[in-house]
Amino acid sequence: MRIKTISFIIVFVPFSFVFAQKVDTLVHINGNVMTGELKKLQYGILLWKMDGMGSIDVEIPKISTLKSKKRFDIRLQNGSRYYCSFDTSAQKQMVYLVLATGNMLVRVDDIAQIFPLKRSFWLRTSGNFGFGGNYSKGSDLLTLNFSTALNHRREIAYYDFSWDTYYTFQGDSLSSIKSDARLGWEHLRKSKLSYGANLGFGQNSELGTKMRIDLTIVGIYDIIFNSWTRFSALAGISMEQEYPYSDTSPAEYITGNFALGWKVYKLTKPKVWLEANIQYLPYYSSKNRYRLNVNLNPKVGLVGNNFKIGFRTYFSYDSQPVTVDANKEDWGANLEINYSFH
Repeated sequence: MRIKTISFIIVFVPFSFVFAQKVDTLVHINGNVMTGELKKLQYGILLWKMDGMGSIDVEIPKISTLKSKKRFDIRLQNGSRYYCSFDTSAQKQMVYLVLATGNMLVRVDDIAQIFPLKRSFWLRTSGNFGFGGNYSKGSDLLTLNFSTALNHRREIAYYDFSWDTYYTFQGDSLSSIKSDARLGWEHLRKSKLSYGANLGFGQNSELGTKMRIDLTIVGIYDIIFNSWTRFSALAGISMEQEYPYSDTSPAEYITGNFALGWKVYKLTKPKVWLEANIQYLPYYSSKNRYRLNVNLNPKVGLVGNNFKIGFRTYFSYDSQPVTVDANKEDWGANLEINYSFH
């Protein structure tokens, strides 16, 4: 009898755990009811996992209501953030947020983001990898670019790492390199305003920068944040150390950091992603010097929402390069294939 009881516990507990994970309910706008597991909602797409079918993408306009007893980090378009679960509403495209103080009825399309609170380290992590290039036979010029972005989300904090490198070859020799890497932290507040810090590394042989290291403290304000777009403004201050290609010693600077960023996702086919930003850095410790960076990365979906193809473009300007006689501007555009996960 004792052996049978132990065997029952060993077998029963894992299976009850598995089935408990897929008891969420989604009511489609056409009236169909789907049971499964709500994974997340971001940029207008709800990731829904079903037994037998795997994970599917459900666009916000197709959701009538939701139900889940699990707790989520939920952000509305007005910037409000709640840590709660969901309950269904009889009204179409409405859902209840189950709060400790009672239920609050909200429109489904007012929800900008949903992230589960209790997930493994791996499931809290998302990112993308990209590879691209272009070649000109007449000039025997080859440009390759590699990009990576990794994000890890906690209840009140957001960590990210990004790396972007361009190699330009003239014949068999490397003629220029542009590389940027950044590790950042952002404190998530229950409003449109957040703050954070990041550590960056940069190199641009065209602008005469052998290496740049900076530590930046920033404040971020979401001007628009909804299910299909995020338009934000950033302001901060940086401490920089720059190394020229010449034999002169590295220089240290204090700079401002002002930027606008825009991310947009188009729901209808063809599915389109667009990321753009413009950054202005005035040098407070160097008279009349400033830098300007512009990035524009449009993509279109190839397979689902994971594989994309598009262009990665940039423009960089330095009014007073740290290396004498270096160019003041640099730009590039490459065709890129991109894969994203989670």
